[in-house]
Amino acid sequence: MKIDRRRALALLGIGAAAPLTARAQSPYAGPVAFEHGVASGDPLANAVVLWTRISPKAEGAGPISFSWRLNPVDRRAGGAKSGTGVTGPDRDYTVKVDVTGLDPARAYTFEFEANGVTSPMGQTRTSPVGPVEDVVLAVASCSLYPNGYFNAYRAIADLPRVDAVVHLGDYIYEYGGEGSYGMDSAVAQERASVPAHEIVSLADYRQRHAQYKSDPDLQAAHARAPWIVTWDDHETTNNSWTGGAENHQPETEGDWNLRKAVALKAYFEWMPIRDPAPGVSLDAINRTFHFGDLVTLIMLETRLNARDVQLDYAKDLTITNDRPDIEAFVQKLNDPGRRMMSAAQEAWLAGELSASVKSGRTWQVLGNAVVMGRLKMPSAKASLGEAEYTRILATLPTPIAGFINRMETMSPFGLPYGLDMWDGYPVARERLYDTIAAAQARTIVVSGDSHAFWANELSDDEGVLRAVEFGTTGVTSPGIGDYVKTLPAGQLFADASSEVIYSDHDAKGFILLTLTPDTAKGELVKVSTIVSREFEAKVSKTFVTTAQATGVSPLKAV
Repeated sequence: MKIDRRRALALLGIGAAAPLTARAQSPYAGPVAFEHGVASGDPLANAVVLWTRISPKAEGAGPISFSWRLNPVDRRAGGAKSGTGVTGPDRDYTVKVDVTGLDPARAYTFEFEANGVTSPMGQTRTSPVGPVEDVVLAVASCSLYPNGYFNAYRAIADLPRVDAVVHLGDYIYEYGGEGSYGMDSAVAQERASVPAHEIVSLADYRQRHAQYKSDPDLQAAHARAPWIVTWDDHETTNNSWTGGAENHQPETEGDWNLRKAVALKAYFEWMPIRDPAPGVSLDAINRTFHFGDLVTLIMLETRLNARDVQLDYAKDLTITNDRPDIEAFVQKLNDPGRRMMSAAQEAWLAGELSASVKSGRTWQVLGNAVVMGRLKMPSAKASLGEAEYTRILATLPTPIAGFINRMETMSPFGLPYGLDMWDGYPVARERLYDTIAAAQARTIVVSGDSHAFWANELSDDEGVLRAVEFGTTGVTSPGIGDYVKTLPAGQLFADASSEVIYSDHDAKGFILLTLTPDTAKGELVKVSTIVSREFEAKVSKTFVTTAQATGVSPLKAV
């Protein structure tokens, strides 16, 4: 069931802060604080969304009046904006203002004021129009609060230039409590999840968002530049799809559609994202951003709107007489009815790609939550040799060794490693590649979710290169490299998968994507640690693709 906007608004009270009416409750005039920083997002050539949260310092506080102001950094005459509004408990005291009538390619500062208290100052900028020499985007994903400090966000905040931050999901995680994901970190006790249980209710999701935005490094990154976001699964719960989730148990956690609705209400309250237009489902956040004549950034929703349930090797791969029925499983995998996006979403994407190419823009960038490249089940034995494989396996904890052994058993069959990625929906991916080909788009795919860096060349079923992919590792979320430190996971995937040019499963950081009329450069920026606030950020690898007449060139390491 999709979340109809009107029904959800009525049920959950999503809406922008509005002026007081004569019959409204008198505004709260007591002490307040801006404990969660400021943010901006969804930049257009003439508009940007400003966000903050006002924390009242009294129980049962009612509505709070606020003002906001935005000033051009260049201080040229004209261009300043200001306004007032009211927020309250119905939207968890968050504030979101969609400021319009701005000038293209202009930098601004902004701040809020409430009850005599002024917020921190943020920086934002509108997108350019016309000729553009270059565009610089920071691409991030997967920030698990208990597992480490958000040093990657601090590194983004310290960049000498960033036009926008593209966040590809898993901004928060739903887990909580002792023994949960990430709680074995050296800093987990200092950064234990709030609330201390898995989040299910609206109050839970609000608390978790509030905890994340209390982090000073995340606040600094939000205050540095406008953000353009999409969600993945953990903004609701693990391995979600349109009708449920692996980590949702209706018998103990209630109706899935209600949980999804409250998670998205909290998301729209707490994130600097433009609210959907009237009549548009809340779980469809496909949107397009243009950066002059150079770049179109198309943000995809592939999780809640139309995704079919993921296949599962344990449930869907039949074993008969100790032999897996590979043919039957591949038939299920290649069912043309299995979707990542709806037919309407696919048609919308085709139109956006075609329009961007016809407008003369050089690059079409897809902001996409999960890895798109074909990742085959790797064989450590084939890559390392049997003796080295046996030696390493003996050093691993029993559960990890069992996981590696299962991969080894499966690797000869050429099956995909991740069924929650695009690999689990190969026909849908091929339709996407057909769309790219029809538009003759020069496509860069940026992906999150995997907690690893990737540089992939994406080819269709005929082996024709259709796009290149830069996959960003996590800000803090642990991956294979955190659990199997003696195994060269990146090498194993590159050896097993022809599309993988490079992979790093040990790093934490982000990607700095610089686009010019000729090249797209992906710099894999790695932070030295996430368990100390003292860290260094450096570029570990750089890959470049060039714009061709009808597509992109193979990746080149530089």
